[in-house]
Amino acid sequence: MGVALPRKEFFEIPEGVIYLDGNSLGVLPRGAAERAGQVITQEWGNQLIRAWNDAGWMALPQIVGDSIAALLGAPKGSIATGDTLSIKVYQALAAALKMRPERKVILSDNGNFPSDLYMAQGLIGTLAQGYELRTPAPEDVLEAITDDVAAVMLTQVDYRTGRMHDMDSITRRAHAVGAVMIWDLAHSAGAVEVDLAACNAEFAVGCSYKYLNGGPGAPAFIYVRPDIVDGIEPALSGWLGHEAPFAMDLDYRPAMATERMRVGTPPILQLAVLQEALKVWDGVDMCELRAASVALSDLFIQEVEARCPQLRLASPRNASERGSQVSFAFEHGYAAMQTIIDRGVIGDFRAPNVMRFGFTPLYLDHDDVMAAAQIIQEVLTEELWRDPKYQVRAAVT
Repeated sequence: MGVALPRKEFFEIPEGVIYLDGNSLGVLPRGAAERAGQVITQEWGNQLIRAWNDAGWMALPQIVGDSIAALLGAPKGSIATGDTLSIKVYQALAAALKMRPERKVILSDNGNFPSDLYMAQGLIGTLAQGYELRTPAPEDVLEAITDDVAAVMLTQVDYRTGRMHDMDSITRRAHAVGAVMIWDLAHSAGAVEVDLAACNAEFAVGCSYKYLNGGPGAPAFIYVRPDIVDGIEPALSGWLGHEAPFAMDLDYRPAMATERMRVGTPPILQLAVLQEALKVWDGVDMCELRAASVALSDLFIQEVEARCPQLRLASPRNASERGSQVSFAFEHGYAAMQTIIDRGVIGDFRAPNVMRFGFTPLYLDHDDVMAAAQIIQEVLTEELWRDPKYQVRAAVT
């Protein structure tokens, strides 16, 4: 049995706030600010460049990677951290295409996060070798995996609706036709049960600022299946991915593990905060966390639908087909969400009409859901969103 949920005492949650946006940016964990201060004043401030050795900075990316691996069913040494998710998508896709040089099709879906598709389009343009990006509807992906596909690149949990792909069946289909499988776990890591070792996908990527609570701009991660890593040719052959960076060789020689997927200097401040944030997962059973997430999101759907007939459920009703978020469609969704936020319930909005609410059992409970549903009802029933101040679009929605 894991620890009891929620673990609100581990987080700095502002008074009067019900936070339903952990699917976009997690809450500040207690101890994270102090850890950042320690790195700045004691390590950087006092040790200066010596801290790379004396404070263990050089080893931090791998240490943090192993902590993430434990949440994703991946073995130690199989996850490298650093850079951004877009960079990791590019690395995984470029490596996958090199593994299948005779094929020219990249398969994704039209619900994938735009940055993943942009990186694929950019790579296609850079290679200029006749590659094609296909994006069927998410529900049509399985049958679209044909024997001309080089790589299947999908996000497990849809960022707008929370719709969840079946990792196992899609990976099996990809392998049956000889394609390489890449999973984006941005909305999965820390939210749903993932078993990368059992899934057998070649690559997985993700970010750490959502359910893992690593903070804005926290480093991304990339997983490479251990049995293939020695044959992977990094497209971005950066200094920190070299087998011996301080040999200062003029020619690139990749590290002999997933560390070859590192590129630039690791972001030590962000990695230190993330390391501290990951301590909250000690003793947490992902199966129990998933059950709590389902219970909270099912309750939310039940309450909001009963109270707010104006809203249309945009997420799958069946919890087994849904990640840890619930989305509702509403013509005036942006203004409504700004009104709801103004009353202490923080979710977010995604064009064209989707109101998103994330469920993080580490710091949410039954009472939070009921209180949030009540506030949403008041905003919708009284049409409080019609106030002109809620019509003005901010840069971040």
